[in-house]
Amino acid sequence: MKQYVKRFRELTTEELYRILRLRVAVFVVEQNCPYMEIDDLDQAAIHVWLEDEDGIEAYLRVLDRGAESEYCAIGRVIAVKRRCGLGSRVLAEGIRAAQEFFDADAIYLEAQTYARGLYEKQGFRQISEEFLLDGIPHIKMLRASEDQREKA
Repeated sequence: MKQYVKRFRELTTEELYRILRLRVAVFVVEQNCPYMEIDDLDQAAIHVWLEDEDGIEAYLRVLDRGAESEYCAIGRVIAVKRRCGLGSRVLAEGIRAAQEFFDADAIYLEAQTYARGLYEKQGFRQISEEFLLDGIPHIKMLRASEDQREKA
């Protein structure tokens, strides 16, 4: 399995197409959740994915501070095959990308509530009550030092 970490301008049109196709298939079609998946944040993002001969197997994007939150943020996390380590692997690479590209000392995300354990294993902690986002239960999470979590 090959790993990719690219800025938007570095993506080929074929890569961008495969990424957007996967995101729409999962977040709009599979989850039966009509919303604006293409949200004008991709241009500012670092795109991280794992791909093999079958295509993209896991994906996420990383945003710098101020794009979505006061912290660097990870979003659009997908693992095509669930419960086999791909989500953990792409999340670890996303954390590394946030630190490398944006010097992140704190990383924010809005997790679907059922996936909280995946993020907790990587050091994220819940910082909000559960809320509905596009009809799906979510929680806000932060991966940071104790001081930074207290500020959240």
